[in-house]
This record gives sequence, structure tokens and C-alpha cells, in this order.
Amino acid sequence: MAKLREKIGTFVEGQKVQIFVTTLIVLNAITLGLETVPEISGKYSGWLDVFDQFVLGVFVFEILGKLIYRHWRFFLDGWNVFDFLIVGIALIPSSGSLTVLRSLRILRTLRLLSVVPSMRRVVQALFSAIPGIGSVGLLILLIFYVGAVISTKMFGSAFPEWFGTIGESMYTLFQIMTLESWSMGIVRPVLEVFPLAWIFFVPFILITSFTVLNLFIGIIVDAMQSQHMAEQKEIDTQVEMLHADSISLERRLDVLMEELAKIKTLLRAGDGAER
Repeated sequence: MAKLREKIGTFVEGQKVQIFVTTLIVLNAITLGLETVPEISGKYSGWLDVFDQFVLGVFVFEILGKLIYRHWRFFLDGWNVFDFLIVGIALIPSSGSLTVLRSLRILRTLRLLSVVPSMRRVVQALFSAIPGIGSVGLLILLIFYVGAVISTKMFGSAFPEWFGTIGESMYTLFQIMTLESWSMGIVRPVLEVFPLAWIFFVPFILITSFTVLNLFIGIIVDAMQSQHMAEQKEIDTQVEMLHADSISLERRLDVLMEELAKIKTLLRAGDGAER
């Protein structure tokens, strides 16, 4: 039984199977996109459904194989849990009130995050950057709140549709931060009524659009570099361990060679004495 489990695990987690699964994920993503084209979905809906069920069946057997091989240890790996949930959602019947779940089949494409090592590293780096991102998020929320209070008091009476309440002001400031129609759509009309309003808007744009948002990018890049350095350190440690093992093995071989030389010398001495 243990040998069978070992064979199943070796097969399911083998490189060929993983390449096959990755290919199916990509093809399934393409076919799910084709289903949104009326001409194609109407003509080939049967074939698309058959392929979709085939892909789902392969995913289910892959998960079952890993469960048989790893048992409860399967759920100790976060990526395995992620795959399990994605495939589990696809198994929920999509009829009646649950028809909306049919559109969630595209979530299977997210399995690329767990199958492709490079994408997995990016996701792990993003998760490790969450504490820093949270701190920057609180900072930008504070800036938005202060800006919303100021803009509501200054411009709310003249432009209630943009700055009538704190909520509306925060939404307007968010639009300004993204630089989406901020000049002609919002700031210039405000400047016509309040000529000195640029004193508020220009620093706000500089702080949010060009400074705080770049902090997000910096934190993510730093997290990815740290992730790469950690992986490189692990590789270097393994290389050092292999080097130490090889040196130890060489020393043992030297000792064995010396012992063999002594044995040969004794055998020759014994043969000479008999003669």
C-alpha cells in the first residue's frame, strides 16, 4: 500500500503531469473566453462543455492523487488548499439559483499561480509585503480624510456634487489621485470660483499620485528582492551542505583506501611467509 501511494505521488507530482495540468489550465482559460462569443458558443457549445468536463475531471483526479499520497499533510500546504478550494467551487452544481457559479469556472485559471513557480514567488512576495502595504494604506487613508475635511469645508457649498459630504469629497479626491479627468473635469472648474484652490490640489496630487503610491511599488519590489535573497540563501545553504558531504565522503574514501592498502600489504606479507 505504501509503495502504491509512493507511485501515485511520484506520478501526480511529476514534471510531465504538472506540464500537462498547466497546459490544460491555459487551454481551459481560452475555451471559457470563447464561450462569451455568441457565434462560437452557439456552434461549438457541446464540444466546449465536453472539454470543460474533461479538464475538471483531470483536476479532480490530480487532487485525489495528492490526497492519497499526502493524507492530512496535504492541507498543511497553502497552495494545496488553494487548489482544493478552486476545484471544489467548480464541482458545485450550477443550475437554478446557483447558475451564477458557472461564471466562476474561470477561477480555475488562478491555479496557474500555484503551478508556475515564478508566479508563485510573486504571490508569496505580495503576501510578505502585506504589513508594509497596510501601513502605507493607513497613511494614504489619513491623507484622504484630512483632504476630504478641508475640501468639504472649502468647496462644499459651491460644488456639492463633488465636495458636498466627506464621502463625496474622498471619492472626488480619489479620482484626482488617479489623474482621471482631474484637470478639466474638476480642478479647473473649482479654480474659476476659488483661484487659490491650486494651493490645495497641487500638493495633494504630488503627495498621493507621485509619492505615496510609489511607496506601494517600493514595498512590493523590496519584498520580491527579499524573497529572491531568501531563496538564493537556501540554495547556497544546500550547496554548502552538499560540499561538506562530499568532503566528508572523500575523507571516508581516503580512510578506506588506506585500509585497503594495509590489507594488501598484510596479504602480500602472508604470501611471502608461506613461500
